[in-house]
Amino acid sequence: MEQKERRVAGIDVHKSMLAVVVRREKDGKAEYNSRNFGATTAEIAHLAAWLSSEGATEVAMESTAQYWRPVWHGLEAHFKLHLCHPLKVKAPRGRKHDFGDARRLADRWWSGDLEDSFVPGAEQRQWRLMTRTRVQIKRKKGVVRNQVEGLLEHGGIKLSAVASDLFGASGLAMLKLVADGKTDPEVLLGAARGQLRKKAAQLREALAGGLDEYGRMLLRQGLEQVEQLRKHLAEINTALAKAMAPYTATLLRLSKVPGVNLYAAQELVAEIGPAAASFASPEQFTSWAGICPGRQESAGVNHSTRSPKGSPHLKRLFNQIAWAAIHTKDCFFAALYGKLKARKDNKEKKAAWAVAHRIARLVWLMLHEGVEYHEKGPSPLDPRKLARKMRRAIRDCVRGGLDPMQFMDPLPGAVGG
Repeated sequence: MEQKERRVAGIDVHKSMLAVVVRREKDGKAEYNSRNFGATTAEIAHLAAWLSSEGATEVAMESTAQYWRPVWHGLEAHFKLHLCHPLKVKAPRGRKHDFGDARRLADRWWSGDLEDSFVPGAEQRQWRLMTRTRVQIKRKKGVVRNQVEGLLEHGGIKLSAVASDLFGASGLAMLKLVADGKTDPEVLLGAARGQLRKKAAQLREALAGGLDEYGRMLLRQGLEQVEQLRKHLAEINTALAKAMAPYTATLLRLSKVPGVNLYAAQELVAEIGPAAASFASPEQFTSWAGICPGRQESAGVNHSTRSPKGSPHLKRLFNQIAWAAIHTKDCFFAALYGKLKARKDNKEKKAAWAVAHRIARLVWLMLHEGVEYHEKGPSPLDPRKLARKMRRAIRDCVRGGLDPMQFMDPLPGAVGG
């Protein structure tokens, strides 16, 4: 069977237009055919037909903002696609033009000089869209909370100094009364629930202020935004539960890891995939995610171990998971943090980032190999290390002019003199 001639297309992606170049070789010499298209759905369909007529076998494009997505969606069913980082194909200053960029993409992919970016399948892209939108909604909710708190401070209402959650059940009930024009502290105290009722005296002082007509209008708007954001979050959570129903066992398995709740497990599966199949090793995964020591080597000297740029979504997520695991009692990662904190130069943050790296490797193993997490608790101290620490402590006491024996616990049955 005759092998199909290789032809590679390069696409320089813009918001409203696509510059396309198809490369082929004839008698050892490269030949190019160029054409530009619009970026609408109909134009992308015309692009797919033209590429088929040109006999293109592979298509390389740069990941320009969000504009590459409709092009990818329109072509992925017909061609083998490759997504390249824009910085890897950046033209020298003064030599940049659209078809030149597309031609450079085709040439460099032909020669094997470019790396392929990880683009998940359609199902996983939908998960990502929902989990990332959920994070954005939570951030918006935090912004509204700060605006409402500033508004209350302007009116002399110090509710946030007493209530731990301004938008909790008690906080929202009292804020709605304030927005309705209620100013009597006793009336507002009647909306307090749970443990907040025990702080009646503090609440009475905190609620002594008031808002004018315009302040109450802005407060009503803020409360309406919060209710709407909560509704959107509930809808997204319901949709995610339905979409990820086939992978419930995987989500529950991930939820056993300290610091990982159901929402974090959903984000991990959405970003990595239910089996982490695109990453052959934990080293490859942590490098792609940017959760590993970096290397900036010149003349045989490594000048920086700063982590490389990776997925900002996974960096944020693993950082949150690490801090949650660190604050979990009787947890291996909490003990690991305490051990690393004593060794790291920059103390807490470096130690927490090392814990995040360890958890990232564990998550890859659980997804890729399908293993369960078993909590072993804090690792016991090695007797040799304990003896070494004791000798060091005694030496430090002697150097400081202290008698180390006065700090020792007496042996069982010993009687003090």
